[in-house]
Amino acid sequence: MIHSLPVRVYYEDTDLAGIVYYANYLKFIERGRSEWVWAMGVDQTALQAGRGLVFAVRHLEADYLRPARFGDDLTVGTRLLQITGARILVEQEVSRAGERLFRAGVTLACLTGDGHAARIPADIRAALAAALP
Repeated sequence: MIHSLPVRVYYEDTDLAGIVYYANYLKFIERGRSEWVWAMGVDQTALQAGRGLVFAVRHLEADYLRPARFGDDLTVGTRLLQITGARILVEQEVSRAGERLFRAGVTLACLTGDGHAARIPADIRAALAAALP
């Protein structure tokens, strides 16, 4: 299952040439992941407040394939690849009218409030695992 989030490119997202500044793709995919987790029924605020757990990016591999520009309507796709005891691996892409512009493989780690690795609670793992193909 691929979760999709529409994103419009605003002037603030671009550089002097009107091309999306490279770091803003990371913001776009962060929004996509947050919306995907929410859509899967996981309230990250409640997870932090109630259990003291958060998800943090541990590793990211990105490919910038084609530029997006001011005014473009983009789609951020998020697809779960794997979920383990303490990690979530997702593939994300940013596209424009079906043309892939950016691709990233992202590894998320479950952490305690003091930054130590923690197991993903079974109910959260089960909720997210429902997105596996």
